[in-house]
Amino acid sequence: MSDPRRGKRWHCGRQRMRLKHYSIRTEQAYASWIKRYLHCRHRRHPRDMGRAEIEAFLTDLGRQRNVAASTPNEAFNALLCLYRQVLAMDIINAVDAIRPTRPVRRPAVLTGNETLAVIQALRGAQSR
Repeated sequence: MSDPRRGKRWHCGRQRMRLKHYSIRTEQAYASWIKRYLHCRHRRHPRDMGRAEIEAFLTDLGRQRNVAASTPNEAFNALLCLYRQVLAMDIINAVDAIRPTRPVRRPAVLTGNETLAVIQALRGAQSR
């Protein structure tokens, strides 16, 4: 049989998120990330886990799962909410997980100087 306190504990977390005006979708996403974190850590209580488990979870997301750079950030924010708002623990400050970096965005348009250089190169090609 499941722990009757479990539902009450997350109900408290949902209430705190609603008091802070989080959107329903954010609440659902955070609940999903917290559930994944707990399943990944063999359903241990978050109070029994610490910085090492959080780092391992986020690093696994960043390296093994081949996810977008924003995904571990969302998972981190869900765990931050869990530890700070629901459990009133401040152990997540010093988390040093390896996270994927965002790809460097290349501009899709040329600057004014680059455009002039292309036009001059084309003019030089026509005169030959």
